[in-house]
Amino acid sequence: MINWIWMGMLVIGFVFAAVNGNIDSVTKAAFDGAQTGVTVSFGLISILVFWLGMMRLAEEAGLLKKVAKLLSPVVRFLFPDVPKDHPAMGYILSNMSANLFGLGNAATPMGIKAMQELQKLNPDKETATPAMCTLLALNTASITLIPTTLIAIRLNYDSANPSEIVGTTLLATAIATAAAIAADRWYRFRTFHKAKPPGAGAGLSTDAKG
Repeated sequence: MINWIWMGMLVIGFVFAAVNGNIDSVTKAAFDGAQTGVTVSFGLISILVFWLGMMRLAEEAGLLKKVAKLLSPVVRFLFPDVPKDHPAMGYILSNMSANLFGLGNAATPMGIKAMQELQKLNPDKETATPAMCTLLALNTASITLIPTTLIAIRLNYDSANPSEIVGTTLLATAIATAAAIAADRWYRFRTFHKAKPPGAGAGLSTDAKG
């Protein structure tokens, strides 16, 4: 669907440019955009390679395992319907750890693997499970300690203080994560009560009295 949206935007842009006689401007903008994209990409590669290397060192030193161990009680609370020793839990922990350090590119493969493992637990392959929805929400609104990619972009454009966004990014992502968790708990609560048979509590109470 997204491909059709982009195609529609491009076609509409070219049509309007042709009607207004600005085809040359569109062509120039296309080439300038391509040049800028390549320039930004080269600037990002060095920073991302550095931080991915740091993550590898942290992994070899056992730091990521310690972070994952600290996060494991939180993950078990957020994903109560996933078995404790299931492979999905490891991928979820890796995804959250990478997002925590602002390495979205490194977190994406782990998120995909986690979704694949969660799909194996899914009884209805056409509908996302609550755990899959929780993972998507957390991955989208993940709290970030170091916004590595944003810092790299600001460095690439000669920002005077590229790391000044760390505090505001931490605050914004913390609020976003809290909102995502609150929404997730609310929908899980509603789903549980909708699935609960009417009068189940009353029957239990009657049996207990008997």
